[in-house]
Amino acid sequence: MRAVPLLAEEAASGIGALGIDWTSLLVYLVNFAVLGAILYFFAYKRILGMLDARSSRIRESLEEAERARRESQEQREAMERSLREGREAGQQALAEAREAAERYREQQAEQARAEAAQLLERAREEIRQERDAAVEQVRSEFGALAVSAAERIIRRSLDADAHRDLIDEALAERDAGAGRN
Repeated sequence: MRAVPLLAEEAASGIGALGIDWTSLLVYLVNFAVLGAILYFFAYKRILGMLDARSSRIRESLEEAERARRESQEQREAMERSLREGREAGQQALAEAREAAERYREQQAEQARAEAAQLLERAREEIRQERDAAVEQVRSEFGALAVSAAERIIRRSLDADAHRDLIDEALAERDAGAGRN
């Protein structure tokens, strides 16, 4: 009987004072080890496999997102580049159109100047021809007038009054003849 109080004393003074029973602790530790082994062999690998699969899916999703971001960036840069090239091509086409319009305007102005020079030369030639024809007509009329006046002078005497009358008469005939033409 004395042994029981000794254990009670020891239990009250050592680890037993904390309320821990060695036999229960040992059973709990064995139960925990068995449960850990069962979980390790049956569930741990599956859980790790699921976690690895999920990690892999997340990594793939991140890689896909990064690839999509890079593609988006490349497409944006390509679009900006093509837009810039389109603007440059438009500016170049506009400059070429302006140059072509300027050349056309200059050609038209040169052509108009050439046509004006031709018209002016033709007009001068026509004026010269008409002047020559008028001079020739005046000469022929003056010659005819002189011949007519000479005939009359020969028929009449050569006094000053007769000369004036003959000249007035010849001028009147010429004016009358010019009025008929």
